[in-house]
Parts: sequence; C-alpha cells; structure tokens
Amino acid sequence: MNPIGPPGAHHLRICRAYVARRTSVAPWWQDRHVPIERPSRASAAPSSAEQDGQLGLFAAPRRLFSCTPSRLGTYEDCPRRYRFVYVDRPSPRKGPPWAHNSLGSSVHNALKSWYALSGPERTPAALPRLLRATWVSEGYRDEAQEQQAFNRALGWLETYVDGLDPAADPVGVERVVAARTELLALSGRVDRIDQAGDELVIIDYKTGRSELTSDDARGSRALALYAYAAERVFRRRCRRVELHHLPTGTVATHEHTEESLARHVRRAEQTAQDAMDAEQAVAAGADPDEAFPATPGPICSWCDFRRSCPAGAAAPEREPWAAVERQSLAAP
Repeated sequence: MNPIGPPGAHHLRICRAYVARRTSVAPWWQDRHVPIERPSRASAAPSSAEQDGQLGLFAAPRRLFSCTPSRLGTYEDCPRRYRFVYVDRPSPRKGPPWAHNSLGSSVHNALKSWYALSGPERTPAALPRLLRATWVSEGYRDEAQEQQAFNRALGWLETYVDGLDPAADPVGVERVVAARTELLALSGRVDRIDQAGDELVIIDYKTGRSELTSDDARGSRALALYAYAAERVFRRRCRRVELHHLPTGTVATHEHTEESLARHVRRAEQTAQDAMDAEQAVAAGADPDEAFPATPGPICSWCDFRRSCPAGAAAPEREPWAAVERQSLAAP
C-alpha cells in the first residue's frame, strides 16, 4: 500500500513529531522567549565582606613567629640590638669575641662530651681531656689569663661531676625541644633534661660571676618556655626548672604551675607581637631607629654592636676579657 501524500512526506511527519516532543520538555534556558540574566561586571566580584564569609575555613592560616627564647630575650633587653641581629641585612659588624662567652661555651661542651661517654668512663679523670678538646681560646688577654681560666673551669667541672651519678642517663643533653602556640613556632636547645619520678626537670648551666637564687629560676623566660615545650615533646609533666651555677656549686630551683607557664607563654607572645609590629612598620617605610629604639644602660658596654649604635657608644667600653678578669679577682 502506497503511503498517503507525496514520496518522503511520511518521513517528514515523523521527524517533525520527534522535534516537537524534544522541544516540549526542554528546560527553561532553551526557551528563546525567556531572557537569561547575566551578572554585570560590577556585581560579578563579591565584596570583601562576602569574600571573608565565603573563604571561612579556607582562609590562609596565620603566619607563626619562629623564635627561640634567646631571640625573644634579645628584643626584651633592647629592640635596637634585636634589629641588628635579626632584621638588618647585612648585619652590622660585631665587636671582638668575649672571653666569658668562650669560657661558658667550653664548659657546656665539656659536660656534653662527659655525658656522651659510657657510664664507667664518666669520671673526673676524663675531664681534662674533654675540656681541652672543647676549649675556645677567643677573647682572652693573653695565654696566662687563658690558662688561669682553663684551670678554674676544670675545677668547677670536677666539683660538679663529683655530685652526679655517672650511671644515670639524662632524658636529653643539648636537646632541642619545640612547641607551637596561636602565635609562636617556638624552639630551643636545653642543656640537660633529667627525669625525677614520672616528671621531667629542665637544667641550665651557668658560669657567670653572680650566684643565682630561686627568683632567677622563677623569672627565667627561657626555662619556662623550655618546660612548656618539653612537656609537649615528651608528653610528660615538666614543671621543675633548675639553674646550676658551676662557680659556686649552687642550684637555684623553681616549681612552675600550669598557670605560671601560661603567663610566661603569654608574655612571650606579646614580645613576639611587638617585634613583628616593628618589623612590619620598617617594611612599610618607618624609620628603623624609631621602630626599634635602643635601651641604653650598663648592658650597652657588653653589646656586640656598641660601635654601630650611637646610644650604646656613649657607654664605657669593656675589654673582651673584662668579665673573666673580674671573676678571677673575685675567686677565693
């Protein structure tokens, strides 16, 4: 039977019916009679407030202030010195090395070497060799003064280790501990970490002339931050801090509380914030001397950058060996 209509008409009707069915269920955006609203260029970019709300959890994290207790202490002592050490590049030229720093470093390294020996080898007889191997000769007036300092340091060490248990291994010697707060990425190297029962003890060696008290241990920002970090690294309670003064053989101690450690951390964060604000002010064009003011005082005489600082240059100049000489005269 022939199809109705001219040849090909039947196929044309089928195609038209197919197209009709497709267009009858087409979504609104295919309807040529419905205008499509497009955002203008002005309204396309969200406001800063909208951006803040949209970013939410995806906002960039706050940059932490990387520091050691020494860095924080430098700013607290003198912002100008802090700038010379940590901000200015190139840093101003330092003065000559100090003999008292050489002496302290030598004693610290000798004790580190003593603890590196096996238990049976940890005897006072090993100390002369250890001290000689770690001795720093910089800053002394002459060989006679240096030899006198060596003998005095050896006597300190022999007296000190005589009161130690050679079989007892510390938790850490010259151990780096670290912790983070909302503002700080804190790290530091502890002279020694001992264990007392289930708790840790922070020990710091001192070789200066003055005897130390429990007030010095309580007020030491460095010891408190070491305890705070050690507790988090080792996951053990750490509240006791000790200053071991080798010249007098005395120990100054303090038992921190959670609250007292928190106070030290808050003060450290405030110092860090002040330092960051000063650095940002200089980056924005502020006068570096105004952003980092000097703190003139007796400490200026012992500053490595005294010659680069007009305020410090007014302080009396000290010879590199002056502190060692004073210590020698004060020794019995």
